[in-house]
Amino acid sequence: MLDERMEEALNFQFNRELYSGYLYLAMAAYFEDQDLPGFANWMRIQAQEELSHAMKFYDYLVRRGGLAVMADIEAPQNEWESATTVFEHVYEHEQMVTGLINKLVDLALELSDHATNNFLQWFVAEQVEEEESASGVLQKVKMAGESKSGLYMLDQEFAQRVFHPPTEE
Repeated sequence: MLDERMEEALNFQFNRELYSGYLYLAMAAYFEDQDLPGFANWMRIQAQEELSHAMKFYDYLVRRGGLAVMADIEAPQNEWESATTVFEHVYEHEQMVTGLINKLVDLALELSDHATNNFLQWFVAEQVEEEESASGVLQKVKMAGESKSGLYMLDQEFAQRVFHPPTEE
């Protein structure tokens, strides 16, 4: 059984993961509008990852006797100045998510909720990967700048990204 504060915090994170998926779909739509289908693919894959993260929270809440609560999800931004500003936003967003996960771990430790702490360790490791990926892509996009050939090459690269559902509990 989950502590009430932990259940509330896990639900908050569950809904933030849904928002992340929503945000990345908005970014995908932006790139589709910019005729960059590979960039859009990268974002669609990112959205799928975030939705799978949300489902991990959902499943955990259910397994621990909690209730997964669907909250309002605010509309994300829909326009950006450039591909660079989109990926700056991605990197900042992933850093924010890392902070939220860290706060959940802190709460689990405060409550001596070792099961939840164990569950959250997957997300701690995942956020290291997410920030590294976002930073790497941001650096590539910055190098390309406004170069049409550079953006074209990145678009081709990003078109190759595929979704791999998480397999760990």
